[in-house]
Parts: sequence; C-alpha cells; structure tokens
Amino acid sequence: MGNGTSIGRVRGLGSAHEGAHHWLVQRFTAIGNLVLVLWLLVSFLMLPAYDYGTVTGWLANPVSAAALILLIVSTFWHARLGLQVLIEDYIHEGGSRFALIALLNLVAVAGGVFAVFCIARIAFAGAA
Repeated sequence: MGNGTSIGRVRGLGSAHEGAHHWLVQRFTAIGNLVLVLWLLVSFLMLPAYDYGTVTGWLANPVSAAALILLIVSTFWHARLGLQVLIEDYIHEGGSRFALIALLNLVAVAGGVFAVFCIARIAFAGAA
C-alpha cells in the first residue's frame, strides 16, 4: 500500500508531490493581491486629483512604488499559477503541454518585467 502499482512505479506515474506547495503559494498570492489591491484603492481615493502630475508624484514616493511593484509581481505570479493548473488539467498531449507552459512562463516573466520597468521609470522620473 501507498506506492501504487508496480507498473505505475516503473512508468513514473502518480503524484509528483508538488500539489500542496502549488496550492499554498496560490492562496498566499491571492491574500497578498487582496491586501495590495485594497491598499491601491484607498491610496487612489486619498489623492486630491487624478491628473498625470498628481499620480506620478504619488508614484515617486518609494513606499507607493514598492507596494505597486509587489502588486504587479504577485498578480503575475498568481495568474501564472492559475493558468498552469488550467493547462495541466485540459491539455493532455505532453509536447503541447510543455510548449504552452513554457510560453506561459515567458509571457508572465516578460509582462512582469515590463510592468516593473514602467513603474520604476515613472517613479525615478517623478523623483527628479
């Protein structure tokens, strides 16, 4: 008991023992996203105006820029985790699954890096 069938052990089928970690990280990013989105909404509501100068001035504050970067990273990570589960559940061909997960990782990293770069550029330009 506990190790599955003999043929399953030979073929390497069965649990990869990574599901609990994946599930836990997805919950942590969801909680982080909730807290950071609430902070973002409250911060926006406290702004006196919503013009470009006011928002870039707000973003020049290191705390605001750092929190927004954390929100971006957490959101892209959470989305990648959720879409990975979707791909693993519904794409059954091994090559297609591998290609889609590789593409998903590329898009998630590229989108996150681009968003962090944009925030940093606005934050550093607003501080000057």
